[in-house]
Amino acid sequence: MNVFSCSTNILKGLYDISGVEVGQHFYWKIGGFQVHGQVLITSWVVIAILLGSAALAGRKPQTIPTGVQNFFEYVLEFIRDVSKTQIGEEYGPWVPFIGTIFLFIFVSNWSGALLPWKIIQLPHGELAAPTNDINTTVALALLTSVAYFYAGLTKKGLGYFRKYIQPTPILLPINILEDFTKPLSLSFRLFGNILADELVVVVLVSLVPSVVPIPVMFLGLFTSGIQALIFATLAAAYIGESMEGHH
Repeated sequence: MNVFSCSTNILKGLYDISGVEVGQHFYWKIGGFQVHGQVLITSWVVIAILLGSAALAGRKPQTIPTGVQNFFEYVLEFIRDVSKTQIGEEYGPWVPFIGTIFLFIFVSNWSGALLPWKIIQLPHGELAAPTNDINTTVALALLTSVAYFYAGLTKKGLGYFRKYIQPTPILLPINILEDFTKPLSLSFRLFGNILADELVVVVLVSLVPSVVPIPVMFLGLFTSGIQALIFATLAAAYIGESMEGHH
C-alpha cells in the first residue's frame, strides 16, 4: 500500500508541476481548460520550421545527395545511430519517435536563443522557447513513458511486468517507483537547464549589453543541443530497456 500511495503521490506531483508558473503567462480558454497560449504559439512555430525543413529536404531527392539533402540525411543517420545503440537491432520502428523527440527539443531550445521572441508583444507574459515551460517538458516525458510501456508490452505481453520482481521480489517497490521517477527526472532536467540558460542571458544582457552575453549565448546553443541529445538518448535507452528486460 505504501508503494501505491507513493506512486499516486508522484503522479499527483506531476499534475501539480504542470501548474508551476515562472513569470507571467498569456492564457487561452479552450473548453473548460486554461492553457498557456504563448507555449502553443511558439510550439506551432517550431512545428512549422520542422515541417518546412522536411518538405525542403524531400523536394527533388537525388541519388547522390548534395547540399540540404545531404545535411538532412546526415541528421537522419545520426538519429538512427543513437536509436540503434540504445535500443538494439529492433530499433527501426522507433526511429521516427526518437527523431521527432530529438528534433522538436533541439529546434525548441535553439529557438529560445536565436529567434527574437521578445519583439512580439502579448497582452500578458512574453514568448519564449516551448521547452522553457514545464508543461511542455512534462508532456514530452509522459510521452516517453507511454512509449517504453508500449514497447515492453508489445514485445513481451503481460510477461513485461515480471521485470518488477527481478532479480528479487524484494526490489518490487523500488522497481515500481523507478517508472514513476523517470518522467520527473526527464522533465525537470530539460526544463531547468533551458530556463537557467535563458535567465543567465537575460541578466547578462541587462548588466553588460554589449560583449559579454555573446559567448554565453554560444555556450547556451551548445548546451541546448546537448540537452536535446540527452533527452532523446535516455528515451531510446528506456525503450531498449523495456524490450530487453534489463537495467
